[in-house]
Amino acid sequence: MSDPTSSVLEVFENPFPNRSYTIDTVCPEFTSMCPMTGQPDFGTLTISYIPDQHCFELKSLKLYLLQYRNHGAFYENVTNTILDDLVSVTKPKWMKIEAAFTPRGGIRTTVIVEHPN
Repeated sequence: MSDPTSSVLEVFENPFPNRSYTIDTVCPEFTSMCPMTGQPDFGTLTISYIPDQHCFELKSLKLYLLQYRNHGAFYENVTNTILDDLVSVTKPKWMKIEAAFTPRGGIRTTVIVEHPN
């Protein structure tokens, strides 16, 4: 399977570009694949951002995230790549992604990345 691509992400104009407000989007069914074991990883992504001129469109976000289902990558890579792609298309004032993965082998991992850092 090919690497996920941000080309499916769509944006729309921020209806209130002169106001700073936060958008929180929660994706409770995110899946990717462990590159070491090939086993699925499950997690909840919380994407928070203060838009500038553009907001991301939710259906396109869903299609973008579905690309990770069979993509082998570590938690840190997945989370940072998603942030980079979303920042690239929306150019927000601020964005944070918290990726809380379900426990595997009794260990729970949460990766938090922020722009600007």
